[in-house]
Amino acid sequence: MSTNGLPQPWTVRYSKTKKREYFFNPETKQSIWEEPEGTDHTALKTHLAEHPVRVRAQHILLKHSESRRPASHRSEHITLPKEQAVKELEQLKQRLVTENFESLAKERSDCNSFKRGGDLGFFGKGEMQPSFEKAAFQLKVGELSDIVESDSGVHLIKRIG
Repeated sequence: MSTNGLPQPWTVRYSKTKKREYFFNPETKQSIWEEPEGTDHTALKTHLAEHPVRVRAQHILLKHSESRRPASHRSEHITLPKEQAVKELEQLKQRLVTENFESLAKERSDCNSFKRGGDLGFFGKGEMQPSFEKAAFQLKVGELSDIVESDSGVHLIKRIG
């Protein structure tokens, strides 16, 4: 039995088409929807709470002149230096003490998710840039990240699911 409550060598994966978790045996390549025989349901539930297959997050993205694509709905050509973007994001983080995340994302984020208050919806591992993904998966629901750098720019991330 592994520490995740599943019998060896079973793992949990996520089906994008069915929008639910499934179980996969990498040795036999077998996939099943129901927990494999011998699963410790309580341990699995605890493991998935601590190590989710998917998370839901909001973010505020500030692009800068070194970003992969230095353009957004706010400006066709972003010339803001990276250091200034970080400084501005630090100021936004301080404003979050008294203001809500959705409002600040709508006001300032350079991501198209600004329309949804920065909500990116649910995503799994391998769907976001590595630094962003690592930070989002390390957060607990309701927690706010420190400033995270990615190829897209600098982010504040709030895990909401």
